[in-house]
Amino acid sequence: MQGTASMAQNNSNNNNAGNSSLKNSDSRVIILGISGGSGSGKTTLAQRLAKAIGQDKSLVLFQDSYYLDQSQRFKGDGGDVNFDHPASIEFELLAQHLDSLRKSQSVEIPIYDFSTHKRQSVTHSVQPKQIILVDGTLILSQECVRKHCDITIFIQTPEEVRFARRFKRDTAERGRTPEGIYLQFKNHVQPMHEEFVEPSQKGSNYIVTNDMEYENCFEELMNLVQK
Repeated sequence: MQGTASMAQNNSNNNNAGNSSLKNSDSRVIILGISGGSGSGKTTLAQRLAKAIGQDKSLVLFQDSYYLDQSQRFKGDGGDVNFDHPASIEFELLAQHLDSLRKSQSVEIPIYDFSTHKRQSVTHSVQPKQIILVDGTLILSQECVRKHCDITIFIQTPEEVRFARRFKRDTAERGRTPEGIYLQFKNHVQPMHEEFVEPSQKGSNYIVTNDMEYENCFEELMNLVQK
């Protein structure tokens, strides 16, 4: 990873991630919340952990699946709709799904279409797994979601690195224009990062700030979930 993607354990909380005494440890399900700014590397970490743990034991829930329908308000790329504000995400539904998965109940995950900004009429059926990784910029800013997480990880990455990664992703995968990406980052992404995302790292079990700490974090988390 580039920039600051390392791992420093946060000693200001109970350090639940640093030992075998996890919140909700009586449950067979462990929920990891992985956050950071857009383009910070959180999805890379979540997917790497899921691959290492195995599909039979893990699943990744993405905050992006829970976008509310914005099609009626969307007027153009880089326009007025603020997709980076917590109000654009149905966090209560995400929280309900985490609660259900911990109780070994299957859930129906929304499917969001980034080209039309609509939720599709069909959903994705997900079965409970032993390890659930929750990936999202705002998940740790929302108490209804954060309270379900046994371990929380926040990845710090410089703004210029995050923008470059977001630019590459959105042009390649979401059919967006360079101007629209720049305007959204300037008007919505970075202001919301400063207001909601960055402050949400407080109290995280792990705060990742460089490559060495990233690898340490990965190894420690693998040790924890495999106990």
